[in-house]
Amino acid sequence: MKTLATLAVAAMTTIATAGNAKTADEINIAKSNITLKSRQMTPEALWAMGRIATAEASPNGKQIVYQVGYYSVEANKGHQVICVIDANGKNSRQLTSAANNETDPTWIDGGKNIAYLSGGEIWKMNDKGEGRVQLTHSNGKIEGFKFSPDGSHVILIKSLPFNEIIKKNPDDLPKATGRLVTDLMYRHWDHYVESIQHPFLAKVTADGIDVDANTDILNGEPYECPMEPFGGIEQLTWSPDSKTIAYTCRKKIGADYAISTDADIYLYDISSHETRNICKESGYKAPSVDATHTMKDQSVNSEENLKNNPGYDTNPLFSPDGKYIAWQSMARDGYESDRNRLCVYTLATGEKNYVTEAFDSNVDAFCWGNDSKTLSFIGVWHGCVNMYQATLAGEVAQLTDNWADFVSIAPANDGNKLLAMRQSISAPTDIYIVTPGKEIKKTKIEQVTFENKHILDQLSLGKVQQRWVKTTDGKEMLCWIILPSNFDPEKKYPTLLFCEGGPQSPVSQFWSYRWNFQIMAANGYVIVAPNRHGLPGFGSEWNEQISGDWTGQCMNDYLSAIDDAADNLPFVDKERLGAVGASFGGFSVYYLAGNHDKRFKCFISHDGAFNLESMYTDTEEAWFSNWEYEDAFWNKKLTPNAKKTYDNSPHKFVDKWDTPILCIHGEMDYRINYNQGMGAFNAARMKGIPAELLIFPDENHWVLKPQNGILWQRTFFSWLDKWLKK
Repeated sequence: MKTLATLAVAAMTTIATAGNAKTADEINIAKSNITLKSRQMTPEALWAMGRIATAEASPNGKQIVYQVGYYSVEANKGHQVICVIDANGKNSRQLTSAANNETDPTWIDGGKNIAYLSGGEIWKMNDKGEGRVQLTHSNGKIEGFKFSPDGSHVILIKSLPFNEIIKKNPDDLPKATGRLVTDLMYRHWDHYVESIQHPFLAKVTADGIDVDANTDILNGEPYECPMEPFGGIEQLTWSPDSKTIAYTCRKKIGADYAISTDADIYLYDISSHETRNICKESGYKAPSVDATHTMKDQSVNSEENLKNNPGYDTNPLFSPDGKYIAWQSMARDGYESDRNRLCVYTLATGEKNYVTEAFDSNVDAFCWGNDSKTLSFIGVWHGCVNMYQATLAGEVAQLTDNWADFVSIAPANDGNKLLAMRQSISAPTDIYIVTPGKEIKKTKIEQVTFENKHILDQLSLGKVQQRWVKTTDGKEMLCWIILPSNFDPEKKYPTLLFCEGGPQSPVSQFWSYRWNFQIMAANGYVIVAPNRHGLPGFGSEWNEQISGDWTGQCMNDYLSAIDDAADNLPFVDKERLGAVGASFGGFSVYYLAGNHDKRFKCFISHDGAFNLESMYTDTEEAWFSNWEYEDAFWNKKLTPNAKKTYDNSPHKFVDKWDTPILCIHGEMDYRINYNQGMGAFNAARMKGIPAELLIFPDENHWVLKPQNGILWQRTFFSWLDKWLKK
């Protein structure tokens, strides 16, 4: 959701050439100090904002090191820098300004130094940015790292050639561009799988890190660690005594990989180099599965087999006393949106205990308390991501109650304080210190950084309201209502129904640099954003209702939300309604285009599924379509849900299309292939319906390049304005 950019702003960034930099890739992009010419949000204002990515407290809790990204529209790229600030919010300073991105800062040497990545190598510096030393010399091959607590070893993440699925071309054909594919999972998210990451163990010496004497922890295994597509160093951790590494891995390839979400936690002994799986029983053999049918009712997800953790198990952390290891755990294989619980494993006995069962939603991130008896976590409930605490006995208490999203949680290394990053519909991410109280109202929340205050202070933002709407099945549904930034209660405004993706991603207090509610409000639109059936934060029954029912209750919920707004909010102009969404939200738009009874005057679908039969075999993640559709379309005995799914595919309702539609898609989107967007656009034009297609050859499921992002925003609002502001 970005704006039409009708008002100019000053240059968003300062472009400086660092050292002897000569190429575009060597441009250093600095923080912008722009002065806006209007109090309304523009795309340029969004791209001028610094984006905080990571934060870590020093061992003594007195300082915080963090990473910020700045972007240049002119250079069409971003630049990552490292900053330090005192934990009380004072003495902020940027430590790095080199041409290379400098990322992944972490405290080492007892807090005397900061290690970081630059140019594919590990460096270190002090907290003033001085005394820089290069620790690795790997020809730029280091992609991630984690030092042991005693500083004697380090985990290095590097990529290896992988030719198990896509065969290596003959040496005498060096210019051949063809790829010989022999199995599934030959591409992931936005790239072909011709390399995989492996973790390596290396010693730290007085002279640095010897990358030539490192040990591949997965030596000879054709598996990735961290896991595609978004896994990072958080999927590996050290024991407090520095003797053991816990890591996450899905030890499958090809078709087995494509249909399964079964990832486990492994313990690797750095002395013996022995590995053991702590999720599965010794000698475990996975049951055979039918790759064309949902795993919901297959033996892999039987009650007996669930004790072997057949679902996603990720992100392990040892307790400070070394007695336990905790991780995020999904119960069932093939279900990537299963409830993420917090599992605690007792190392002495092998007992697994799920300590967040009292919280009927997802654990999004967590950390151990100093006492090794409590764990703090973040999770969504009723459209907000707040902080909670669980005991080993499974007692859960809420720590915060904000209209906001906490997006990270970690120890602040100062008593029981927590270090967090938080955002909301009206504010991008900043760093906070949270001191839990015995009651929610006694919890203290202190903002540490004000990264974009100089921009936010110049903007007029829309008011955010909470509204509960009755659904057709008699339930209550939370909707966020965002008012135009120049709202006048006496006027009527064009209104947008926001359709969420996922399909099981919450409509929470998220801040987005594309689907940004405040920039929609700045363009004079009311936004209705419903937490329809199929979203977490309202209990498991509500969340799971959508699987096998993509065009049933959730579509009724969309219509209930927009009808409620049109009938009961006097400032909503029911003659100027639009529907917009991405991914499953884009699918929703395509379906509503043929099933809206003339409610809407225009539609926008980004990366949406249009033809579900095609989508079943197009997507690289076969487990997704198997779980959601329940059957391959060619199976003779479809389940009732599968038959309903295919019968209600949006492409089968094009005969009812009568409303202008904008289709947007990235050609590097391998989750929902771009033929889906092209098919919808072609169908609309063949029917004579006004339509446009915005296609990005170099973008994936998201739009990440600055100039593409601004083109997206301008096209988005140009289309809305054309049909809703007449």
